[in-house]
Amino acid sequence: MNTLLDFLRKYNYFFVFILLEAVSFVLLFRFNNYQGSIYLTGANAISAKIGGLYNEGVAFVGLRNRNKELTERNIILEHQNNTLRETLARLGHVETTTEHNVREVLRDFNLIPATVVSNSAERINNYLVIDKGENQGVRPEMGVIGGGGVVGIVYLTGKNHSLVIPVTNRKSSISCRIRGGNYFGSLQWDGKSFLRAYLDDIPRYADVKPGATIETSGYSAVFPPGIFVGRVLSVGNSKDGQSYRLEVQLGTNFSSLRDVEVISTPYKVDIDALLDSAKVKDEADQLNGLGL
Repeated sequence: MNTLLDFLRKYNYFFVFILLEAVSFVLLFRFNNYQGSIYLTGANAISAKIGGLYNEGVAFVGLRNRNKELTERNIILEHQNNTLRETLARLGHVETTTEHNVREVLRDFNLIPATVVSNSAERINNYLVIDKGENQGVRPEMGVIGGGGVVGIVYLTGKNHSLVIPVTNRKSSISCRIRGGNYFGSLQWDGKSFLRAYLDDIPRYADVKPGATIETSGYSAVFPPGIFVGRVLSVGNSKDGQSYRLEVQLGTNFSSLRDVEVISTPYKVDIDALLDSAKVKDEADQLNGLGL
């Protein structure tokens, strides 16, 4: 308290001066029309300026929420635009001869449409994940096709997703044949180009030329015969020189693969049951042979 009193005593003349100045300004602007009009004009201008700055500040603060809303709307519109573009592309797609032939081969089969949601197309052992699983009728060892032909075989299944081993996986081995002939072999990938695979074990007496069509042989319950796989690029010798090794241009572009279909083979259950019965019988015969 003493400090405050000391401060007021020290600067009392200054405060008195300020008070007198304020009183003089009030008297000047209140009882003189000209000075009063100047004061009101200036005061209004300053008030308007301050009000404008305040409004700009409020608007600037509100821009953050506005920008967030616009960003969310842009994301929604972009998603709708992509969906519309894909729908138009499908509706405007003209079926190729290969696709027509595949449809004819599979007209008696149940096809489960699916979309590739994950594609590891940069490794030696590549995998695909599709958005259909056990709830949609997909089971392991079902064949998968795309617009360009064979894609791969279902390996594992979940409730609503499945893991597919594509042709571009070193573990993949699909029985294929040369269209128009009875020569067949095993199609395998060498881990290099995603556009090519190799068909081994073709006998040397087979008349094979570049451009020949390679299709599924039907010697398994996975793929029916006649589904397009690719075309022969070149004819070479196997490592042992006892057979041909065909370089095959694959019909499926795995780098941009999206829409596929899973083949539900109606007779696969019967074939699997027969194979299981044969296996059980062989085991029983072996036990009997050992006298057990």
